[in-house]
Amino acid sequence: MIALPIIGVSAADLTFRSAELSTGQRLTRELGSADALLDSSHLGTAVYQDPTAENTVPVGGYDAYDPSKAKDVPPDAFVSAIPPGAQSLKNSEARLKVHTAHGLLGIGVRELDAHSPLATGMFTLLRGRLPEGAGEVMATRAFLEHSGLFVGSSLTPRGSAVSYRIVGAYELPSDLKTDQVVAPPGTLFGALDEALESAGAPGVRPQDSYLVKVGGAGFTWNMVKAANTQGVTVISRAVLLDPPADSEVPLYQQESKDRLSLSSGTRPIEMVVLATVVGLAMLEICLLAGPAFAVGARRSRRQLGLVGANGGDRRHIRSIVLSGGLVIGATAAVLGTAVGVALTIGLRPVLEDFLGKRFGGFEVRPLELAGIALLAVVTGLLAAIVPAVTASRQTVLASLTGRRGVRRANRVLPLVGLAAVAGGAAIALYGTTSRMGSTVVAGGSALAELGIVALTPVLVGLFGRLGRRLPLSPRLALRDAVRNRGRTAPAVAAVLAAVAGTVAVATYEQSRDVQNRHEYVAELPRGTGLMQATENSAHKEVPALREALSKEIPVAQRADVDRIVVGKPGCASYSTEPGCGRAVIITPKEQRCPLFEAPNGPASFSPEQARALRSDPRCKLSEHGAQYDTVVADEKLLAVLAVTDPGSVSALKDGRPVSFDKRNVKDGRVTLRIVTDAQAADTAAGKREDPPGQDKVLAVHQAPDSVEGWGLQLVLPPAAVKSAGLATAPYGSYFTLDGSVGTEQKQRMEGAIDRMGVEASLTIEAGYQGTADLSMIVLTVFAGLVTVGAAGIATGLAQADAEADLKTLAAVGAAPRVRRTLSGFQCAVVAMMGVVLGSAAGILPAVGLRLVQRRELEHLYASGAAMGYQPEGLVPYVPISVPWDTLGALLIAVPLGAGLLAALVTRSGGALARRAAG
Repeated sequence: MIALPIIGVSAADLTFRSAELSTGQRLTRELGSADALLDSSHLGTAVYQDPTAENTVPVGGYDAYDPSKAKDVPPDAFVSAIPPGAQSLKNSEARLKVHTAHGLLGIGVRELDAHSPLATGMFTLLRGRLPEGAGEVMATRAFLEHSGLFVGSSLTPRGSAVSYRIVGAYELPSDLKTDQVVAPPGTLFGALDEALESAGAPGVRPQDSYLVKVGGAGFTWNMVKAANTQGVTVISRAVLLDPPADSEVPLYQQESKDRLSLSSGTRPIEMVVLATVVGLAMLEICLLAGPAFAVGARRSRRQLGLVGANGGDRRHIRSIVLSGGLVIGATAAVLGTAVGVALTIGLRPVLEDFLGKRFGGFEVRPLELAGIALLAVVTGLLAAIVPAVTASRQTVLASLTGRRGVRRANRVLPLVGLAAVAGGAAIALYGTTSRMGSTVVAGGSALAELGIVALTPVLVGLFGRLGRRLPLSPRLALRDAVRNRGRTAPAVAAVLAAVAGTVAVATYEQSRDVQNRHEYVAELPRGTGLMQATENSAHKEVPALREALSKEIPVAQRADVDRIVVGKPGCASYSTEPGCGRAVIITPKEQRCPLFEAPNGPASFSPEQARALRSDPRCKLSEHGAQYDTVVADEKLLAVLAVTDPGSVSALKDGRPVSFDKRNVKDGRVTLRIVTDAQAADTAAGKREDPPGQDKVLAVHQAPDSVEGWGLQLVLPPAAVKSAGLATAPYGSYFTLDGSVGTEQKQRMEGAIDRMGVEASLTIEAGYQGTADLSMIVLTVFAGLVTVGAAGIATGLAQADAEADLKTLAAVGAAPRVRRTLSGFQCAVVAMMGVVLGSAAGILPAVGLRLVQRRELEHLYASGAAMGYQPEGLVPYVPISVPWDTLGALLIAVPLGAGLLAALVTRSGGALARRAAG
């Protein structure tokens, strides 16, 4: 009981320390043997960075930065950033889709000379060899497992006519789960880019970085600052091992360091929470182990009586029982620590695979393990205190004759418990209004729970009043539990503590689930689905996808939708590549939201003006979104989307477009701008100007405000598209179901998508689906196990105490099953009392935390309204919901199961013997 937590904590400590890499180890895995890694800031201008390269801002800050300048660093900037005479190794990376044994898989691809000394330490070759020339690659073990490929098989990128032979398997020590392939420089990206461009698809644009080895003092901070002027960021080994002073970091002169770094103010809070958790865990162990020690002391009372008969006093009796606790605690410490270390060593590969990274080494910190071991010793000693004091108060005569004697109830402990409950509740209530809300609520709830533990003997006594209405066996069990509160109370308190935690988490999660259900926004009408290609380059495969949809899914009605094409049909939606364009709805200027049209956006208005504009219909934000807000479809689409407006349906039938956003309509017309220069469009967007292009003005029907467009703003019938001279490409289908869809049908559809080798998504709106939380199941099972264990310990102690009563029952002719029934009810009574008290105690922290969240959201809403970010009057919805199903399982199933288990393992017969006097 004591050793099990020690095993877990010592194993966790060793795992954490072994997985924690030093700065040098981390840099070796990231930089190899190089001194620095030079990468693009993607800002297109001079930058400031911090020593870790985690924070990068343009010189002058983002307020003066023009986003239209954002671009990658040109090769000549990298060349000028590399010190003269330094060694360098180019590293090019991109995300690609490759064909696998199962279909398509998105992976990371590198072009890097793996033979270079600069790459030493970045990879670990597991089998095979490193790639040496064109047509060869090596792959991570994770990729081989996920793809069904192997060393010696061929790998083909999507869109490529060339296959590559996998000659080796490797792993990244800090990222074992990465799907990645490495090819020699210049052997993959160039050929694939040409193949994709010739097919009319977007090419490959790898991101380049450089590993640099300078020698001597390494890549110094001055070199880093010089590289920053070229828009290059640097991870430097020398800088990270010996960081510069804050006064030497230009970034900290421009931006506050506190704003850029994580606040250290949470550290004391984390320590308080950790101390609270450790304290409650020790309390739980003591409450469980205490009755076990009491059982041992009760069974050894004759030996303890003999010690007293031979001149031993109360100090000796206490010392004997405490020594037993000390020995058991020390034994648990040694065994638990040894087993924890052995398990960590034996399960190291499993732990590394679970964490996704290799250990830097096996690091044992003796002081930490000694502290964990000391925790076990202290826990064993604390658990033995109450049994030691109880045993020392027994008279020698009572110990030798087996008499229990009469003990007066402690009058101070209930008062202390009552004060703790009141104080804890007050602290938790204060926490709902405090800045450190959740921490204060947790502390107050823990104090209140301790108070209930102290009140347990009195509360157990109150349960005894129910016994007069019960049958014989449960009445005897309840009266025995009440009469022997010294052994009943700790077991009940142990159950209480475990159940309280479970009920608190269950109440919190149930309340959050109700809130999520209230806030859920459906993507489509219930029972409606959307199948769409998520890559524009897959437009040729969409007809086959539609046929597979009708074959594998029970479709009642299908509405096929196309998209407007400007330039190459395979271009990504917002690509700036040559030959790529887009169609954009131009909203009339007087109907645009002023908040987003002003030169500085919302900052151009006072909070009062911004707050008023948030309620303006022009500034209303849509709750729904779609991959394309302008689609080409016929009237079937309206039927699928449950749009029953007769005017809209009639307009589409007559070849007239339908608009779902009246802000886009002026004088019954919508302007659709055909943008052929995507780069110029992005530049104009950075200046808050309309993109340049040719306008297509279309007469439309405006749907009523009550009609939901589900993210669509404009639906064009094929006739209108043809008359406007626009090109289209298929991209998906909306559909309604004829019945329900099971997992097998979805899997068949996903398999069909896989076999086609395209990226497509299948979405079916089923309403809010609460996620099945595994943690709740684990907590409920844990509470049940603790309840059964504590009740079993109490039952064992009761049987040791009540042996004389059982002999009397047998002597007066009681049936043998009475013994079994009595044992079962003794166990069930303890479980029931603990579950009832724990259920009541667990509600407090959950309610407190929900009130804290409500207060925080109210403050956030008020602050947002005061600053003009949202209209006034919004009230957060933070419900408090009791999980009756979990409470029912705990209140009925757990005590019933504990009682049945105790009855099954108890012998129904016992030898008839003389009852001792007294």
